[in-house]
Amino acid sequence: MDYTVVSYAAYLPVATGVTVWVARTLSRNGKIFLADVFAGDSALADAVNNLLVVGFYLLNLGFVVLWMKSGSQVTNLQGVFDALSVKLGSVLLILGLVHLANVYVLNRIRRRGALDRQHRPPLAPQGRTQPAGA
Repeated sequence: MDYTVVSYAAYLPVATGVTVWVARTLSRNGKIFLADVFAGDSALADAVNNLLVVGFYLLNLGFVVLWMKSGSQVTNLQGVFDALSVKLGSVLLILGLVHLANVYVLNRIRRRGALDRQHRPPLAPQGRTQPAGA
């Protein structure tokens, strides 16, 4: 039995499943946060949410596939678990880092929007006034 193939056969579905689960969880629970980031514009929040999910899948599934190749031959069952622990641990760390980066960027956007809303004039300008002595 080729244990390298066994490690691939175990790694790919687990890593893909974790990626899909994380993406769905973040998408579902991030809608409220995105609506706040975009000042209640739910259509924009949904569009950005969908774009973030697609980007998340592309980035993370690309990493999963690239990381699948084993650097050395797996020769026994212990090697299968060793390879899986390194590969799945790496995938989980990358998923966490991508999530933190997204939250950081969106929080910066939300803060900027909140500052802009605070500095708006209470009334829209009604016209121009003539300078004194004109």
